[in-house]
Amino acid sequence: MRILIIAVGLVIVSASPSLAQFGNPAVLAPDTRMQSPGVPAPNQTNTSDRLFAQLAAAGGMGEVEFGKIAGDKAKAAGIKDFARMMVEDHGEANKKLISVADKSKIPLPQALDKDHENMRGELAKLDGASFDLAYIRHQVVEHQKTVQLLEWEIGSGEDAELQHFAAETLPTVLHHLEVARGLVAELSGQLSAQVDSEPAKIK
Repeated sequence: MRILIIAVGLVIVSASPSLAQFGNPAVLAPDTRMQSPGVPAPNQTNTSDRLFAQLAAAGGMGEVEFGKIAGDKAKAAGIKDFARMMVEDHGEANKKLISVADKSKIPLPQALDKDHENMRGELAKLDGASFDLAYIRHQVVEHQKTVQLLEWEIGSGEDAELQHFAAETLPTVLHHLEVARGLVAELSGQLSAQVDSEPAKIK
């Protein structure tokens, strides 16, 4: 447990805008314009930047969409609160990402990708406690992916503004992940207690 806490702390420290290496000179694209020797001009991108922006935009769009669905369908108050947080936090992050991507001329997706469309279809089939548990389990997986994506951009990006966005967003996503894991444990415990309390069926 102590090792895990230290590891998470190191991730947060490395993501700090004041400490991280932005405009990474080790991963410059061949056509990068320089502001000064070894320092890329603003809004110069490499392949990692462009892929990051597109994946982050797709994920953020999904978070807002699923948050709105959960706000309507969720049964548990904790899930409704979490869904509201997703709409607010990821909605704000999406706006910031669009602004940065526009400056760097990175086209972003305008609709949900296939994976998120499939997930929306799966959630549409569920109601009540089944919906709540499926939604929040999906949120744990999605936020684990997002943490990895943000860390990747911080270490491999060239566009300093995109790296700053990733570093500023990471602590929020880590918080979301922590809350989602807690809700999974809470709902799973309630479901187990409910099953245990049901009278055994006579065969």
